[in-house]
Amino acid sequence: MSQMTSLFLLIALFTTILNPTSGEPVGVCYGMMGNNLPSQSDTIALFRQNNIRRVRLYDPNQAALNALKNTGIEVIIGVPNSELRSLTNPSSARSWLQNNVLNYYPAVSFKYIAVGNEVSPSNGGDVVLPAMRNVYDALRGANLQDRIKVSTAIDMTLIGNSFPPSNGEFRGDVRWYIDPIIGFLTSTNSALLANIYPYFSYVDNPRDISLSYALFTSPSVVVWDGSRGYQNLFDALLDVVYSAVERSGGGSLPVVVSESGWPSNGGNAASFDNARAYYTNLASRVRENRGTPKRPGKGVETYLFAMFDENQKSPEIEKNFGLFFPNKQPKFPITFSAAREGTAVE
Repeated sequence: MSQMTSLFLLIALFTTILNPTSGEPVGVCYGMMGNNLPSQSDTIALFRQNNIRRVRLYDPNQAALNALKNTGIEVIIGVPNSELRSLTNPSSARSWLQNNVLNYYPAVSFKYIAVGNEVSPSNGGDVVLPAMRNVYDALRGANLQDRIKVSTAIDMTLIGNSFPPSNGEFRGDVRWYIDPIIGFLTSTNSALLANIYPYFSYVDNPRDISLSYALFTSPSVVVWDGSRGYQNLFDALLDVVYSAVERSGGGSLPVVVSESGWPSNGGNAASFDNARAYYTNLASRVRENRGTPKRPGKGVETYLFAMFDENQKSPEIEKNFGLFFPNKQPKFPITFSAAREGTAVE
């Protein structure tokens, strides 16, 4: 081995050591259902202090959007489910976009508009796609359709077959709802947002799912699906969604994990230690950019749920998903992104 080759290898080794977190930055969901939470400006300052480069907002909160200006933090902004029907009117969609996006752009770095969150197909499902189309058309009118993408966030209740992951498929009774949405997302080069919670899969079936599999702590492969080995439940659930999307005509449509978390109190297997293991291991897994067994090497954009414990949510378990206490102290240390990715715009 030449001296020059040895030098390059040494430099590469030190680069790896000094930048162990390079890769996909980890986003965080910012909910505000608490009466003891920091102000929006203090919260966004906390994002910056902790090098959190992506945020999901569930509604266009003006104080939060103002605080996000010129920070470089990428934003998923939500259209609340209660407003979806109004956006089936194109004029209302244009007004919504103007008031909540265009008035803040480009100072706020919008990435996705989530038109609805976990909408039940049987309760408002008929308005989701028309609202998505109208918001997209409004974006196109502003020539921003290639910079800001329109999507919607689904949950795993839409999945019918989930085992093994390669057999993932949406329920037959919701295909009328989800298939056209996937077609729209594909045609607009967008991504599907999916809320994925190994916690709920585990507590619903602890007999067949081990805690270590759900917490990323299994020492070896737990589930084999042909030649694909699964060592954690998160990868398996994400590949279920990938397979379901393919069966609905979406091909290799990207999937963004728009929520994932583990409660630290309030229910079965909800403990500080389990939450710490889940969040720290998931954040590490996202930053590694290694993908899943079905889509290896493809980074997974992921948002941890949630920034704070929210004492006005129900049931009790929903109050305890926070990464930070309301006093802004972290529950446990998490590296969200590499330092070199975190230089905010002043």
